[in-house]
Amino acid sequence: MTGRGEVKPIDSWYVDLEAENAMGEGHAPIWRHLIGLVMERDLSDCTVLDFGCNQGGFLRHLHAMLPFKRGLGVDIAEKSIEKANQLRAGLPIRYEVRSTMQGEDARFDLAFSHEVIYLIPDIAAHAADILSALKPGGVYYAVTGCHTDNPLWPRWRKLVAERTNTVVQDRSITDYARVFSEAGFEVFGRRLRFEGFLPYSGASGWMPDFADELDYYGQTKILFRLVKPR
Repeated sequence: MTGRGEVKPIDSWYVDLEAENAMGEGHAPIWRHLIGLVMERDLSDCTVLDFGCNQGGFLRHLHAMLPFKRGLGVDIAEKSIEKANQLRAGLPIRYEVRSTMQGEDARFDLAFSHEVIYLIPDIAAHAADILSALKPGGVYYAVTGCHTDNPLWPRWRKLVAERTNTVVQDRSITDYARVFSEAGFEVFGRRLRFEGFLPYSGASGWMPDFADELDYYGQTKILFRLVKPR
């Protein structure tokens, strides 16, 4: 750590780079479902942040479905940001290696993160950081299924520690809601309730069986809508 909320860059999230490259393809249906839940439907004049963007796929999907004026994706994984910039294909998006939004006060209309907040060591500093980066009335959509209310969390906690270059954090759904509320957000939440078909791909370390996978995407994964007061 180099300051409150600031984290040193890493090479990549996953130890196995093939898993890193496959992450976007696996998340794409969930991203599309998330975008369908966004209450703001005209983003043509909006500036959008993706915090923990990995290889940048979410902002590319968002622009295809809800075109925005400009976007910024940030991540601490240097190889992921390098790949994101290679793939942006002329879109009004830039990607940067960074862990805080210092110097970006009241710049963004919307912010997003997908399976990122459970990895952040100082979640209170992150909440204050995003609040500052949003314009009055701006909204932060944060998705996570990695919380202590997840029945698979003891198993996943071990796998995160083994397979990624990160430090595991233990927080409940209520812990997140409380921290963001104390930072000054109006906090709303819902189950993500992914409605698409999930492919059966056999047993994996993450999901003991297919029933667990269906329950996870239908019941366990949470979407927070965090609003900065005007």
